[in-house]
Amino acid sequence: MKQNIKKALRYEIMFILLLFLFCAGVVANINTGSVNISASEIFKIIFFKVSEDQTAYNIIWKIRLPRLLSAAVLGGALSVSGYLLQTFFRNPIAGPFVLGISSGAKMFVGFVMIVLLNYFHSVPLYITITASFTGSMAATLFIILFSKKSKSMSMLLVIGIMIGYICSAITDFFITFAKENDIANLTYWSMGSFSGMNWESFKVASILTAAGFIMAFMLSKPIDAYQMGEGYALSVGINVKSFRVILILISSILSATVTAFAGPISFVGIAVPHISKILFKTSKPIVIIPASFLAGSVFCMYCDLIARTAFAPVELAIGTVTAVFGAPVVIWLMISNKKKTQEL
Repeated sequence: MKQNIKKALRYEIMFILLLFLFCAGVVANINTGSVNISASEIFKIIFFKVSEDQTAYNIIWKIRLPRLLSAAVLGGALSVSGYLLQTFFRNPIAGPFVLGISSGAKMFVGFVMIVLLNYFHSVPLYITITASFTGSMAATLFIILFSKKSKSMSMLLVIGIMIGYICSAITDFFITFAKENDIANLTYWSMGSFSGMNWESFKVASILTAAGFIMAFMLSKPIDAYQMGEGYALSVGINVKSFRVILILISSILSATVTAFAGPISFVGIAVPHISKILFKTSKPIVIIPASFLAGSVFCMYCDLIARTAFAPVELAIGTVTAVFGAPVVIWLMISNKKKTQEL
């Protein structure tokens, strides 16, 4: 009984901490930039939508707010996607970027951008999302096929990296025959950034992410059973084959949404779910799924803040910053897993 109370108390404290960091991140992102805006002015603009300075009003409502909220939503989506992939493959270092899923999405989006921009001035948003989802699913299917032949974690990682290289090579092939403007657009997009987000993009991204998150959360109990082994999942009445298909579809929807809007972003999907498990000291899906989403939101908001302010006015690619903070977590996971293997 005491143990359950302690666990519940820890969950509450950790969620409150993440919410505090989230709120602090919102304030920091809104209040930081090349144009200084006073706190009182920000308060009036956000809560009353009035301002004597139209420039300040536009900066907050048209640039900073949609960007930071998009970073929060897409960061959460990427984290939950990574958690689902780790559950699916039973592999702690599985993630959209490492397994080549983001590269598959990048390849399809790149092809569509290069081809369609020859005939149209811009690529419709729904086409970009569809291309990103198709590329994610294609890469995922290849990984599933290989994972059935090899159960080795290191082998699966190598296969994912190779798929990523192949997709990148094909993307480079497309770029070779593209126009200079198309190359610039694709290169900027592939570096990863939340700078191009507006309210329309945020709305679509939020709807897709909310759908994926709700479906993932509704699968909390089946995921919990699946983590105990396929035999146990079958014994409690779960159709494992259908469950695995649904799991990979949800993960692909979430990762494809992120790639379509912000480009490929590395290490968030691997590192954040594990950080959440360490903070909450549990692996229960009903806790970790919302925790991962919130932690992913906080992680990407602060990484985006660093990306746009560390070397201002030059802006870093978001993937560069997430790699700096996420890669050490992956290295630690691989080392700790190796130690466990040697002990066994």
